[in-house]
Amino acid sequence: MRKLMIIIQGDFVAPRFDLATEVLTVRLEKNTIVGEPKMIIRERSSDEALCQMAVEEHITDIICGGIEEVHFNFLVWKKITVLDAVVGSWQLALEKCVAGILQQGEIVISKKDRRLSL
Repeated sequence: MRKLMIIIQGDFVAPRFDLATEVLTVRLEKNTIVGEPKMIIRERSSDEALCQMAVEEHITDIICGGIEEVHFNFLVWKKITVLDAVVGSWQLALEKCVAGILQQGEIVISKKDRRLSL
């Protein structure tokens, strides 16, 4: 069984790990979500607290935006797979992760968002 943590901000993967106050945890088994996802709203942002939470919650995978190298290395040292530099909808990132096709540095946007341009 895998346990996934997604660092979010509203409807999107949070752009910065160290400033995030919203976390979603999901249990996965054989590319299927098991049970209800759990949303955690933290009182204040703290990258150290997020790292500690990941260890205490036995997280196996993390999806996030930007993360400092020291925290990335700590999480990898703790045998947590970190998919960083993910940009876009956390729902689509979750779907791709469950399907086993999400990659580090991927931009995940819906078809309706692709129509938007500057």
